[in-house]
Amino acid sequence: MTDEKYSFIIPCYNSGETVFSVVTLLVKEMNKLGRSIHEVVLVNDCSPDGNATISALRDLSKQYEFVKVINLAKNTGQHNAIMAGLRNATGNVFIGLDDDLQTHPSQLDKLFSTYEKGYDVVYGYYPKKKHSMFRNVGSHINSIASRVFMEKPADVKTSSFWIIRKFVRDSVIEYKGHYSYMSGLFLRVTHNIHSVPIEHFERKIGKSNYNIKKLISLWSNLICFSVKPIRLAMYSGYLIAAISLIMLLFIVIKKIIEPTIVIGWTSLMSVILLSCGLNLIFLGLVGEYIGRIFLEVNNTPQYVIKEIIMNGSEIQVSENLDNEGGA
Repeated sequence: MTDEKYSFIIPCYNSGETVFSVVTLLVKEMNKLGRSIHEVVLVNDCSPDGNATISALRDLSKQYEFVKVINLAKNTGQHNAIMAGLRNATGNVFIGLDDDLQTHPSQLDKLFSTYEKGYDVVYGYYPKKKHSMFRNVGSHINSIASRVFMEKPADVKTSSFWIIRKFVRDSVIEYKGHYSYMSGLFLRVTHNIHSVPIEHFERKIGKSNYNIKKLISLWSNLICFSVKPIRLAMYSGYLIAAISLIMLLFIVIKKIIEPTIVIGWTSLMSVILLSCGLNLIFLGLVGEYIGRIFLEVNNTPQYVIKEIIMNGSEIQVSENLDNEGGA
């Protein structure tokens, strides 16, 4: 444990009122556990709050010499912000947590205890979540999709509170795609993953930044790590074709038996509309794959770093051209 250098990665978005408490409690908890902080990497994901977040982060970098602030030029999403943090972290043990105190530093000991049993990735999961019903339903759907499409072990429950080994980080940051998804990236590296129950705390200030659009966007990132969705579309096509053939044979036989029967216009239109709807869904799925290939071919970056701040001052940015996922 003496050789471990703990790097904390915290993506920040509209967190000017909470991030100071997060870092303060993190320092307090690590001191309590007898562990030293190597660095805290705070990534400002272009918060639209009138510079409140970046000002708070700059102040933290002045107060704590181990705080490194990465200010992104535009909003890229939580997972791309985490990628920026991981690439700029220099420790050998990496911990991810949120900026809103719902992933509370007081639960770190549970993650460390499990991690030290030899797991490569350890998640903290919440038996009782303090999210809204909408967010909880979304998380449940995401968990099911991860099991189906990415072969996530059924006993592993994921969250934004995790700890990983250096070789996992080193492999993850090799990913250059525009659509990052941390659970998918971890599963590509190892299946030596475990999850431990922790307490989920109430959000003290503000509200969740995830809305239905962002949740759908997050779920859609699954297709970057599996071809199963498009195979599912193909299998669904086979199934619909088989059902249609059976229905056609049924109608023909019924017409032969009862020549006077009139085939219903309503049932015909229902079948046509269903078929058209499914075709559009599957075409959209194919288009999503093609669109993402297009973005990769055009070297769309995961993020662009505007500035890196340490000790309250900007330092030289030399990473943008080489490590931002496609540049």
